[in-house]
Amino acid sequence: MGVIENPGQPIVGIGAFVFDSEGRVLLVQRGKDPGIGLWSLPGGRLEPGETLVQGVAREVREETGIVVEVGTLSCVVEHMSDGYHFVILDYLARPIGGALAHGSDAAAAKFIDDTELATLSLTNGLAELIARARATHPPWFTTSH
Repeated sequence: MGVIENPGQPIVGIGAFVFDSEGRVLLVQRGKDPGIGLWSLPGGRLEPGETLVQGVAREVREETGIVVEVGTLSCVVEHMSDGYHFVILDYLARPIGGALAHGSDAAAAKFIDDTELATLSLTNGLAELIARARATHPPWFTTSH
């Protein structure tokens, strides 16, 4: 990544590692830049007046149709390129409702198993982040409490 001379104010982004009861992870194929065509976690910009948890739930629902319960913070990622400076907070979340359908910002959305994950063009570092999220957090299944 090159140095951005004037990236502007950093943007707070939120995203979610959503694992289903089969251990598959919910991903979206980006329909817009940055990273158009790449597979990524569902997420986006935090909106004014919105808590982090509200933002995560909203973005997952908007991009995938899935309603989630948001859990703990899993990781923080900083991404700078092409005039963008994002500070992204990725949370664990579990599906509790909704129906899978990609939103207008995504070209596709689906639950991906490890075999298919290895064949996809992912955003930079995502495979390692998914593996770490899966290994460091206990399974969180789709049953509600």
